[in-house]
Amino acid sequence: MKTLAAVLAELNKPLLLRELTIPELKPGQVLVDMAYSGICQSQLLEIKGRRGPDRFLPHTLGHEGSGTVRAVGPGVEKVKPGQRVVVSWIAGQGAAVASTLYHDGSAAVNSGAVSTFMRHAVTCENRVTPIAEDMPLREAALLGCAVPTGAGILINTVNLRPGQTVAVFGVGGITKAIVAVDIFDHKLGQAKALGATHAINATSKEPVSAVLELTGGRGVDCAIEAAGKRQAMEAAFRSVRDKGGLCVLAGNLSHGEKIELDPFDLIKGKRILGTWGGETRPDEDFPRYVESYKAGRLKLSGLVTHEYTLEAINRAFTDLEEGRVGRALINV
Repeated sequence: MKTLAAVLAELNKPLLLRELTIPELKPGQVLVDMAYSGICQSQLLEIKGRRGPDRFLPHTLGHEGSGTVRAVGPGVEKVKPGQRVVVSWIAGQGAAVASTLYHDGSAAVNSGAVSTFMRHAVTCENRVTPIAEDMPLREAALLGCAVPTGAGILINTVNLRPGQTVAVFGVGGITKAIVAVDIFDHKLGQAKALGATHAINATSKEPVSAVLELTGGRGVDCAIEAAGKRQAMEAAFRSVRDKGGLCVLAGNLSHGEKIELDPFDLIKGKRILGTWGGETRPDEDFPRYVESYKAGRLKLSGLVTHEYTLEAINRAFTDLEEGRVGRALINV
């Protein structure tokens, strides 16, 4: 059996569409007929060679999506053929299989535990989570990374309480904010439509001053950085209040890039930490997000701004890099 896949063969070059031969499933592996895949800045960094040396070229890509189980390897009990699943880089319960080797003719093509830029993808038991049959696969793809990171930060990492103030720097994937900060008006408009009460364009207003003005000089209780930019990370930290204000970094910087902080801000009680996918537990959290969507509480459809075919994946990444999309999906 073969699959069409987008392959990274050379850094800082367009992805190549290749027909790959799917190997026999190992114990613990799952073959998924992919429906949708999300794209995000971390994959763009990888394509552009900004995550450091890549020892695994050529390889497949993609770490979030949705689809239907086609087959399972020996020992898999979590899912069965015909089930709808979310595919995610965030590990849940089940067997872990670190890699897969596809073939493009006589040439080998590497893959990690999860890849989603392909029609049929070999992953493993701990990277798939079964979902309800009436959950649309288009919206379900957002549960692989965008939603669990954003919602997970607020629920698991921060444990946000009613009345607390939140600023989000970089609102393409996380739009549940009281104060939304970005450099693109169309992303700020989307954030406002989804509930943000204030929008700050960082190209026309200095964002820290604007946040302090909105909060009477106090700063916000929590700032989340999701832009993957040094300036945004530093501004997010400066925008939180003294004595307990928390800055959470979710974005990815290029390999070797650093941020600068004033240590006296730490002495004043400001806190900063990173997050691993919003500390998400897929087997517990994903079903809850599905129920929230079905009940009308989680507005997933409004998060998707663009949809591309697999054949147009390079255009999708160009549009992402140039800021033309908020949250894009690949219809594989």
